[in-house]
Amino acid sequence: MAVRRDRPEGARSGDRRNENMMPVGIEAINVFGGSACLDVERLAVHRQMDMDRFANLLMKEKTVALPNEDPVSFAINAAKPVLDGLSPDERAKIEMVITCTESAFDFGKSMSTYVQDLLELPRRCRLFELKNACYSGTAGLQMAVNFVLSQTSPGAKALVVASDLSRFLMEEGGDALTEDWSFAEPSSGAGAVAMLVSDTPYIFQVDVGANGYYGFEVMDTCRPSADTEAGDADLSLLSYLECCQQAFLAYQDRVEGADYRATFGYLAFHTPFGGMVKGAHRTMMRKFGKVAAKDIEADFVRRVVPGLTHCQRLGNIMGATLPLALVSTIEHAEIEEATRIGCFSYGSGCCSEFFSGVATVDGQARVRSLGLKDQFDQRYALSMEEYETLLRESGVVKFGTRNATPHAGTISGVCKGTSAGPRLYLKAIREFHREYEWIA
Repeated sequence: MAVRRDRPEGARSGDRRNENMMPVGIEAINVFGGSACLDVERLAVHRQMDMDRFANLLMKEKTVALPNEDPVSFAINAAKPVLDGLSPDERAKIEMVITCTESAFDFGKSMSTYVQDLLELPRRCRLFELKNACYSGTAGLQMAVNFVLSQTSPGAKALVVASDLSRFLMEEGGDALTEDWSFAEPSSGAGAVAMLVSDTPYIFQVDVGANGYYGFEVMDTCRPSADTEAGDADLSLLSYLECCQQAFLAYQDRVEGADYRATFGYLAFHTPFGGMVKGAHRTMMRKFGKVAAKDIEADFVRRVVPGLTHCQRLGNIMGATLPLALVSTIEHAEIEEATRIGCFSYGSGCCSEFFSGVATVDGQARVRSLGLKDQFDQRYALSMEEYETLLRESGVVKFGTRNATPHAGTISGVCKGTSAGPRLYLKAIREFHREYEWIA
């Protein structure tokens, strides 16, 4: 069963163009959550963090990238199952590959070239990369949506892959690096989400024209050098909250009658950590819903928590986090009929967007068939000693590495395929060029 193709509820009334707009959105989707993970409560105890404050993160695990895993290997392992489900004719319709990341390892060469090559996609294809902190995945999705809507190449599809990782090396010194910023380590994860965007949006039909944008210059978090991170936790929270409110107000200006409480069956947020989302939702309910505290908590559990489930296990995967929250929402929601999901995307620095779309019973069945929980359960659980060792060994593949042969460190048997097929890992770096291998 395909998704509804009628005018989505809440779209601008009186806009004949919107009423007759072709369907567009996510045809297929997949998540790759890495090969290894860490219990973040154990990390917090090890780092002697304030455990009362740690509890506010609402985090359980984080994916930890091995030295022989990088944004390309994550991207391919997310995208390959999507493409394996296509016929040769359908694969040939992919005319655009967009990689979305803040973890790239080259100032010029786009990771999308590796993705196209390793997935054996057509060479008659636009290949490019987007960097916009954690907003990049949404930027890629919206660019792909508008490419399909343009109909400059009728029937064409776009592959959007958001892939990010943090090996968590903090920039030394500076007033902004307070103790608060140390809480970023438990929440900084790794992962990738691949989205096939087309005019047959089985997973998520985007509400065309229902977008609210808001952005301004702010130094809340950044990567001042390629492999390090820095930030001001308080400023980041304030910026996130301001953007959430203002982007939704911009959405309301475009969508007549849009109501934060009533319009959306569920809400998917960019999730740096669950506590930030909970605070943002509470603020939105007070400002736009004028709701009592007990009712806000119940609404959070019903409409927002489904989208946090996978984020609590992978951590903040930057540009891929909002797509991950959307997948989690569709998988864990109670969907009995076409259901509208409101999405809030935020990228530090900053740019934000509130948009929406519709998920169906059929789309939920497709997402559930991915078996994401089983994939995450099969990750290798690192000890603290192994985690610390991996942090040291990850320097082998830092930005600008000319020649190296990375491996999985002291952990044996982690790099392997699954019943679904082999997985891709970084094999070597030779004169800056990265070489990969499939391991069954």
